[in-house]
Amino acid sequence: MNLHALRLFHTIASTGSVTRASELLNISQPAITSQIKRFEKDLALRLLRPEGRGIALTEAGEQLAVLASRLFAVESQIEQFARDYREGAIGQIRVAATYLPAHFLLPAWIAKYKQAYEGVEMTIHTTDSSGALHKLQQMEADIAIYGGIPEEYPDSIATEQLFEDELWFVVAPGHRYASRHVTLTEMMKEPFVMRETGSSTRERLFALCRTCNAPAPRVALQFNGLHEAITAVIAGYGANFVSSLAVRDKVERGELSRVYVDGVQPINSIAVCTRKNEPLSAAAARFLDLIRSHPARSR
Repeated sequence: MNLHALRLFHTIASTGSVTRASELLNISQPAITSQIKRFEKDLALRLLRPEGRGIALTEAGEQLAVLASRLFAVESQIEQFARDYREGAIGQIRVAATYLPAHFLLPAWIAKYKQAYEGVEMTIHTTDSSGALHKLQQMEADIAIYGGIPEEYPDSIATEQLFEDELWFVVAPGHRYASRHVTLTEMMKEPFVMRETGSSTRERLFALCRTCNAPAPRVALQFNGLHEAITAVIAGYGANFVSSLAVRDKVERGELSRVYVDGVQPINSIAVCTRKNEPLSAAAARFLDLIRSHPARSR
Protein backbone atom coordinates (compact mmCIF):
# COMPACT_ATOMS: atom_id res chain seq x y z
CA MET A 1 0.00 0.00 0.00
CA ASN A 2 1.16 3.51 -0.78
CA LEU A 3 1.33 5.06 2.71
CA HIS A 4 2.14 8.49 1.29
CA ALA A 5 -1.09 8.45 -0.71
CA LEU A 6 -2.96 7.16 2.33
CA ARG A 7 -1.62 10.10 4.33
CA LEU A 8 -2.85 12.49 1.63
CA PHE A 9 -6.28 10.88 1.75
CA HIS A 10 -6.27 11.03 5.58
CA THR A 11 -5.51 14.75 5.49
CA ILE A 12 -8.29 15.37 2.96
CA ALA A 13 -10.73 13.34 5.04
CA SER A 14 -9.71 15.17 8.24
CA THR A 15 -10.01 18.66 6.72
CA GLY A 16 -12.87 17.95 4.31
CA SER A 17 -11.06 19.88 1.61
CA VAL A 18 -8.42 19.24 -1.03
CA THR A 19 -7.53 22.93 -0.87
CA ARG A 20 -6.92 22.82 2.87
CA ALA A 21 -4.92 19.59 2.54
CA SER A 22 -2.80 21.25 -0.15
CA GLU A 23 -2.03 24.15 2.19
CA LEU A 24 -1.19 21.92 5.16
CA LEU A 25 1.04 19.57 3.18
CA ASN A 26 2.51 22.22 0.89
CA ILE A 27 1.64 20.15 -2.16
CA SER A 28 -0.21 21.52 -5.20
CA GLN A 29 -3.87 20.59 -5.62
CA PRO A 30 -3.32 18.95 -9.03
CA ALA A 31 -0.55 16.79 -7.54
CA ILE A 32 -2.78 15.71 -4.65
CA THR A 33 -5.70 14.98 -6.97
CA SER A 34 -3.46 12.95 -9.29
CA GLN A 35 -2.08 10.84 -6.42
CA ILE A 36 -5.53 10.23 -4.93
CA LYS A 37 -6.83 9.00 -8.29
CA ARG A 38 -3.86 6.64 -8.58
CA PHE A 39 -4.50 5.48 -5.01
CA GLU A 40 -8.16 4.76 -5.80
CA LYS A 41 -7.07 2.79 -8.86
CA ASP A 42 -4.59 0.74 -6.78
CA LEU A 43 -7.31 -0.08 -4.23
CA ALA A 44 -10.01 -0.52 -6.87
CA LEU A 45 -12.19 1.65 -4.63
CA ARG A 46 -13.77 5.05 -5.10
CA LEU A 47 -12.95 7.12 -2.03
CA LEU A 48 -14.06 10.65 -2.94
CA ARG A 49 -17.05 12.04 -4.82
CA PRO A 50 -17.84 15.59 -5.91
CA GLU A 51 -20.33 17.51 -3.80
CA GLY A 52 -21.18 21.00 -4.87
CA ARG A 53 -17.92 22.89 -5.25
CA GLY A 54 -16.11 20.51 -2.94
CA ILE A 55 -15.77 16.82 -2.30
CA ALA A 56 -17.25 14.26 0.05
CA LEU A 57 -16.25 10.78 1.17
CA THR A 58 -17.89 7.74 -0.34
CA GLU A 59 -19.05 4.97 1.98
CA ALA A 60 -15.76 3.15 1.36
CA GLY A 61 -13.90 6.40 1.92
CA GLU A 62 -15.58 6.95 5.29
CA GLN A 63 -14.61 3.50 6.50
CA LEU A 64 -11.06 3.84 5.19
CA ALA A 65 -10.79 7.23 6.91
CA VAL A 66 -11.55 5.58 10.26
CA LEU A 67 -8.86 2.95 9.70
CA ALA A 68 -6.36 5.57 8.52
CA SER A 69 -7.00 7.65 11.66
CA ARG A 70 -6.18 4.62 13.84
CA LEU A 71 -3.06 3.87 11.82
CA PHE A 72 -1.65 7.37 12.06
CA ALA A 73 -2.58 7.62 15.74
CA VAL A 74 -0.46 4.50 16.35
CA GLU A 75 2.30 6.03 14.23
CA SER A 76 2.22 9.10 16.45
CA GLN A 77 2.43 6.88 19.54
CA ILE A 78 5.43 5.06 18.07
CA GLU A 79 7.16 8.34 17.35
CA GLN A 80 6.47 9.52 20.91
CA PHE A 81 7.74 6.22 22.32
CA ALA A 82 10.95 6.45 20.29
CA ARG A 83 11.45 10.06 21.37
CA ASP A 84 10.86 9.28 25.06
CA TYR A 85 13.09 6.19 24.98
CA ARG A 86 15.81 8.08 23.14
CA GLU A 87 15.70 10.86 25.73
CA GLY A 88 15.58 8.44 28.69
CA ALA A 89 12.07 9.35 29.83
CA ILE A 90 10.95 5.71 29.66
CA GLY A 91 12.66 2.33 29.72
CA GLN A 92 14.02 -0.12 32.25
CA ILE A 93 17.15 -0.10 34.41
CA ARG A 94 18.37 -3.28 36.12
CA VAL A 95 20.89 -2.67 38.91
CA ALA A 96 22.89 -5.32 40.77
CA ALA A 97 24.46 -3.96 43.94
CA THR A 98 26.37 -5.21 46.94
CA TYR A 99 24.91 -4.73 50.40
CA LEU A 100 26.50 -1.37 51.25
CA PRO A 101 25.40 0.66 48.21
CA ALA A 102 22.07 -1.18 48.01
CA HIS A 103 21.08 -0.16 51.54
CA PHE A 104 22.86 3.13 52.14
CA LEU A 105 23.26 4.80 48.74
CA LEU A 106 20.78 3.52 46.16
CA PRO A 107 17.56 4.52 47.97
CA ALA A 108 18.45 8.23 47.86
CA TRP A 109 19.79 8.01 44.29
CA ILE A 110 16.69 6.21 43.05
CA ALA A 111 14.29 8.59 44.80
CA LYS A 112 15.96 11.58 43.17
CA TYR A 113 16.04 9.89 39.77
CA LYS A 114 12.39 8.81 39.88
CA GLN A 115 11.30 12.36 40.69
CA ALA A 116 12.58 13.35 37.24
CA TYR A 117 11.89 10.11 35.33
CA GLU A 118 8.77 8.51 36.76
CA GLY A 119 8.21 6.47 33.60
CA VAL A 120 11.42 4.45 33.98
CA GLU A 121 11.05 1.05 35.63
CA MET A 122 13.86 0.12 38.01
CA THR A 123 14.81 -3.32 39.34
CA ILE A 124 17.37 -3.65 42.16
CA HIS A 125 19.03 -6.96 43.05
CA THR A 126 21.13 -7.06 46.23
CA THR A 127 23.90 -9.66 46.18
CA ASP A 128 27.57 -10.13 47.00
CA SER A 129 30.38 -8.81 44.82
CA SER A 130 30.75 -11.95 42.70
CA GLY A 131 26.98 -12.14 42.24
CA ALA A 132 26.78 -8.52 41.07
CA LEU A 133 29.56 -9.07 38.55
CA HIS A 134 27.97 -12.32 37.35
CA LYS A 135 24.64 -10.63 36.70
CA LEU A 136 26.37 -7.90 34.73
CA GLN A 137 28.31 -10.39 32.61
CA GLN A 138 25.21 -12.54 32.01
CA MET A 139 23.25 -9.52 30.71
CA GLU A 140 20.93 -9.73 33.74
CA ALA A 141 21.93 -6.25 34.93
CA ASP A 142 22.74 -3.01 33.14
CA ILE A 143 24.82 -1.56 35.97
CA ALA A 144 26.61 -3.13 38.93
CA ILE A 145 27.45 -0.99 41.96
CA TYR A 146 30.12 -2.39 44.22
CA GLY A 147 31.34 -1.44 47.68
CA GLY A 148 34.55 -3.05 48.88
CA ILE A 149 38.12 -3.71 47.86
CA PRO A 150 38.94 -2.80 44.27
CA GLU A 151 39.20 -6.01 42.27
CA GLU A 152 40.62 -7.15 38.96
CA TYR A 153 37.79 -7.38 36.49
CA PRO A 154 37.59 -9.15 33.12
CA ASP A 155 38.48 -7.13 30.05
CA SER A 156 34.79 -7.03 29.15
CA ILE A 157 33.95 -4.98 32.28
CA ALA A 158 34.54 -1.24 32.66
CA THR A 159 34.96 0.01 36.25
CA GLU A 160 34.64 3.59 37.47
CA GLN A 161 35.35 4.54 41.08
CA LEU A 162 32.71 6.91 42.40
CA PHE A 163 34.33 7.77 45.72
CA GLU A 164 36.13 6.30 48.70
CA ASP A 165 34.68 5.72 52.14
CA GLU A 166 36.42 5.13 55.46
CA LEU A 167 36.15 1.83 57.31
CA TRP A 168 35.68 2.26 61.05
CA PHE A 169 36.10 0.11 64.14
CA VAL A 170 33.06 0.71 66.35
CA VAL A 171 31.94 -0.41 69.81
CA ALA A 172 29.19 0.48 72.25
CA PRO A 173 29.70 3.81 74.07
CA GLY A 174 30.36 2.02 77.37
CA HIS A 175 33.11 -0.17 75.92
CA ARG A 176 36.59 0.26 77.39
CA TYR A 177 37.98 1.19 73.94
CA ALA A 178 35.25 3.72 73.11
CA SER A 179 36.81 6.87 71.57
CA ARG A 180 40.30 5.63 72.47
CA HIS A 181 43.44 5.03 70.42
CA VAL A 182 44.65 1.41 70.46
CA THR A 183 46.91 -0.84 68.40
CA LEU A 184 45.54 -3.29 65.86
CA THR A 185 46.79 -6.17 68.01
CA GLU A 186 44.86 -4.82 71.01
CA MET A 187 41.76 -4.40 68.88
CA MET A 188 41.96 -8.00 67.71
CA LYS A 189 41.64 -9.21 71.31
CA GLU A 190 37.99 -8.12 71.23
CA PRO A 191 35.21 -10.42 69.99
CA PHE A 192 33.81 -9.25 66.65
CA VAL A 193 30.22 -9.25 65.45
CA MET A 194 30.23 -9.44 61.66
CA ARG A 195 28.36 -10.51 58.56
CA GLU A 196 28.67 -13.93 57.00
CA THR A 197 31.73 -15.30 55.22
CA GLY A 198 31.97 -13.66 51.78
CA SER A 199 31.23 -10.16 53.06
CA SER A 200 33.77 -7.82 51.45
CA THR A 201 34.27 -5.86 54.70
CA ARG A 202 34.87 -9.05 56.66
CA GLU A 203 37.44 -10.22 54.11
CA ARG A 204 39.02 -6.79 54.24
CA LEU A 205 39.55 -7.05 58.01
CA PHE A 206 41.22 -10.44 57.69
CA ALA A 207 43.43 -9.10 54.88
CA LEU A 208 44.35 -6.06 57.00
CA CYS A 209 45.46 -8.29 59.86
CA ARG A 210 47.58 -10.41 57.53
CA THR A 211 49.22 -7.32 56.06
CA CYS A 212 50.01 -5.87 59.49
CA ASN A 213 51.09 -9.24 60.99
CA ALA A 214 48.33 -8.92 63.59
CA PRO A 215 46.26 -11.80 64.99
CA ALA A 216 43.17 -12.67 62.96
CA PRO A 217 39.90 -11.34 64.39
CA ARG A 218 37.74 -13.67 66.44
CA VAL A 219 34.27 -13.59 64.95
CA ALA A 220 32.16 -14.42 67.98
CA LEU A 221 28.78 -13.61 66.43
CA GLN A 222 27.81 -13.87 62.78
CA PHE A 223 24.71 -12.46 61.07
CA ASN A 224 23.46 -12.54 57.50
CA GLY A 225 22.61 -8.84 57.66
CA LEU A 226 24.69 -5.81 58.60
CA HIS A 227 21.83 -4.22 60.51
CA GLU A 228 21.63 -7.16 62.89
CA ALA A 229 25.40 -7.10 63.46
CA ILE A 230 25.39 -3.38 64.23
CA THR A 231 22.41 -3.74 66.56
CA ALA A 232 24.23 -6.41 68.59
CA VAL A 233 27.21 -4.07 69.04
CA ILE A 234 24.91 -1.21 70.08
CA ALA A 235 23.43 -3.59 72.66
CA GLY A 236 26.86 -3.89 74.22
CA TYR A 237 28.57 -6.95 72.79
CA GLY A 238 31.82 -6.97 70.85
CA ALA A 239 33.13 -4.74 68.07
CA ASN A 240 32.45 -4.25 64.41
CA PHE A 241 34.53 -3.22 61.42
CA VAL A 242 32.21 -1.39 59.07
CA SER A 243 31.83 1.32 56.45
CA SER A 244 31.33 4.76 57.92
CA LEU A 245 28.32 5.14 55.60
CA ALA A 246 26.51 2.50 57.63
CA VAL A 247 27.23 3.84 61.12
CA ARG A 248 28.09 7.54 60.87
CA ASP A 249 24.66 8.67 62.02
CA LYS A 250 24.74 6.24 64.96
CA VAL A 251 28.15 7.53 66.04
CA GLU A 252 26.92 11.12 65.79
CA ARG A 253 23.88 10.25 67.93
CA GLY A 254 26.05 8.51 70.53
CA GLU A 255 24.66 5.02 69.93
CA LEU A 256 28.11 3.81 68.87
CA SER A 257 31.65 5.00 69.46
CA ARG A 258 34.66 4.82 67.19
CA VAL A 259 37.88 3.11 68.16
CA TYR A 260 40.94 4.75 66.59
CA VAL A 261 43.43 2.07 65.61
CA ASP A 262 46.90 3.60 65.32
CA GLY A 263 48.61 3.32 61.96
CA VAL A 264 45.53 1.96 60.23
CA GLN A 265 43.40 4.04 57.89
CA PRO A 266 41.42 1.52 55.80
CA ILE A 267 39.49 2.85 52.84
CA ASN A 268 36.49 1.34 51.09
CA SER A 269 35.96 1.83 47.35
CA ILE A 270 32.50 2.52 45.93
CA ALA A 271 32.55 1.75 42.22
CA VAL A 272 30.18 1.28 39.31
CA CYS A 273 30.69 -1.39 36.66
CA THR A 274 29.29 -1.59 33.14
CA ARG A 275 29.97 -3.73 30.08
CA LYS A 276 32.69 -2.36 27.82
CA ASN A 277 31.90 -1.35 24.26
CA GLU A 278 28.17 -1.59 24.94
CA PRO A 279 26.40 1.75 25.18
CA LEU A 280 23.93 2.15 28.01
CA SER A 281 20.30 2.95 27.28
CA ALA A 282 19.48 6.63 27.63
CA ALA A 283 17.64 5.90 30.89
CA ALA A 284 20.60 4.02 32.39
CA ALA A 285 23.05 6.67 31.19
CA ARG A 286 21.01 9.40 32.88
CA PHE A 287 20.89 7.39 36.10
CA LEU A 288 24.66 6.96 36.02
CA ASP A 289 25.09 10.70 35.42
CA LEU A 290 22.93 11.39 38.48
CA ILE A 291 25.07 9.06 40.61
CA ARG A 292 28.22 10.81 39.45
CA SER A 293 26.82 14.23 40.33
CA HIS A 294 25.38 13.17 43.72
CA PRO A 295 27.93 10.88 45.35
CA ALA A 296 27.52 10.29 49.09
CA ARG A 297 31.09 11.16 49.93
CA SER A 298 32.40 10.39 53.37
CA ARG A 299 32.85 13.49 55.47
